[in-house]
Amino acid sequence: MKSTTSAVLSAIAAARASVSAQLVFAECFTFTLATGAVIAVTNVDQPVTYAGVTFSATGVLVSGLKFKASVGLEVDKQQITLAARPVDLINGNPALQAIREGAFDGAIVQRDRVFLTAIGGTVIGGVTLFHGRVSTIDNVGRTSAQITVASDLVILDYDMPRNLFSPTCVHTLYDSGCGVIRGTYAASGTAGAGSTASLVNTAAALAIHAQGSILFTSGANANVRATVKSVVAGTSLALMYPLPEPPATGDAFTVYAGCDHTRGTCQSRFANLTNFRGFPFVPPPQIAY
Repeated sequence: MKSTTSAVLSAIAAARASVSAQLVFAECFTFTLATGAVIAVTNVDQPVTYAGVTFSATGVLVSGLKFKASVGLEVDKQQITLAARPVDLINGNPALQAIREGAFDGAIVQRDRVFLTAIGGTVIGGVTLFHGRVSTIDNVGRTSAQITVASDLVILDYDMPRNLFSPTCVHTLYDSGCGVIRGTYAASGTAGAGSTASLVNTAAALAIHAQGSILFTSGANANVRATVKSVVAGTSLALMYPLPEPPATGDAFTVYAGCDHTRGTCQSRFANLTNFRGFPFVPPPQIAY
């Protein structure tokens, strides 16, 4: 059972009682990112203000999120499509680029149906049809992204305890638990001749950049971040996923050191053993008794 205001119930009853009465509503979508940033968009031609939030009529377009009701504890999983233009920004970056870089990881998703007196008119009230979170980023193309969202019941599927004993560190490099400052391990460089979308030729390549990241600061890939898969020191950086465009000779970038989450790397590369959250002396399962 969905709850709403008496004004909305009256408007629905009036629309059912008279064939001439019109029931106007807008679909409003809210994405609350892990950083706390809120992206609010609507599918109508004019912005809608509801519950203190203004839903933009010119941002990303959302389709595919349907209302579903069922008995029991079945997790409602759906795939939605987000279409965006280059001018649609998330955290200062083009929306699709930001999604590709993980901006929507762990984001909370809500769909509200907001009832109006007319398009652009007074808001009567609304009802929440879906509340959940982003499950997986399935595909990110040049004009749209496909994302799977799951209802809040998906929390019941989480493994407990949250952190398990493992030989490698459970922190993400440069996060608050790790404590290492990203800028301390940054190096600047430029793309050399013969670079491709998957391989950046550069004399700035160092062995410590394996499993790190590269952020372009100029050229066709400006503001694009990619993960470094492997390195040939002094020669090239191989990327895990290709860049949107092959870098031109002289395109500038910043490359950051990576981490394999082992105790040795934490100590020798970052001198950060006090924050190491791995258990390298845990015996393998076959000999534990």
